[in-house]
Amino acid sequence: MAESFVIPCPHCDTLNRVPAARLGEGGKCGRCGGPLFTGRPITLDAGRFERHAAAGLPLLVDFWAAWCGPCRAMAPVFEAAARDMEPLARFAKVDTEAEQGLAARYGIQAIPTLVLFRSGREIARQSGALSGQQLRTWLRSRLEGYTKS
Repeated sequence: MAESFVIPCPHCDTLNRVPAARLGEGGKCGRCGGPLFTGRPITLDAGRFERHAAAGLPLLVDFWAAWCGPCRAMAPVFEAAARDMEPLARFAKVDTEAEQGLAARYGIQAIPTLVLFRSGREIARQSGALSGQQLRTWLRSRLEGYTKS
């Protein structure tokens, strides 16, 4: 496990270093003072995406669209998982209609698609809606070796 994590603030995107042993304590941004973990998915556009995906803390991205029924059904499941599982990972949403370039870059062909990033690299992918238990099990299995569960 890493000695510390560099965590972008979900409010102002400033990078903050948090010791791994204190990750569960939350913490506040050194610039804006906002909490580093909100228990809610953050919305990413192309400009914010790079900073959050490159961080050492795993980033789970839900690629979705407003017109997608399964995406809408999975939204509350994803939000509940963010409440339960942060700070094991940062949870984020990317609207594929608004961010078509990001969707194309990552080859998103079906939605919802979950992509797990760590230090700028994709480490896992899952297409299709999941139940809350399926999502938690899938994420925990992909995070083994990266963070404490």
